[in-house]
Amino acid sequence: MTKKLQIISFVIFFSIGFLFNTASAKDWPTQTIIPLDLATKAAQAAIKQCHDDGFKVSVAIVDHAGLLKVQLKADGAGPHTLDSSHRKAYTSNSLRGPTQKYAELIVNKTDLHSLAHMNENILLLGGGFPIIKNGQVVGGVGVGGAPGIQFDEVCASEALKVLKADDTFEAK
Repeated sequence: MTKKLQIISFVIFFSIGFLFNTASAKDWPTQTIIPLDLATKAAQAAIKQCHDDGFKVSVAIVDHAGLLKVQLKADGAGPHTLDSSHRKAYTSNSLRGPTQKYAELIVNKTDLHSLAHMNENILLLGGGFPIIKNGQVVGGVGVGGAPGIQFDEVCASEALKVLKADDTFEAK
């Protein structure tokens, strides 16, 4: 009789546990990710736009955590462009806005100068945009190496078009 009672208790315990686990799984948030193949196509589109405009740049795309997803360096682009593109992508993702917006903000509000020094990855220089999907920031794109932020921004905008981000930011 005790063996039969143990089996029944186990079945009841397992069934209750299963019901609670199933109910709580529905409550977990979902995270939109940037697929690698799409991120690669977006980075290539940015490189192509800058190439067509006569500029040799690097492009970086980071995920929601600010971690590098894809980075491409055009033939002939300077080595510094790798760092600047990555930092712009990181900054736009982290601060949830275009890097140029924050560059202008610290010029106009001197009490915010420390924003530029929050960590070694922040770069408040135009050319970075957040990647927004379904109202959520899911990453960032950064372009570095063109002779002016307005050119970096045009190329970064091409990446956003490929990603079909909700909010595309146009160069000023």
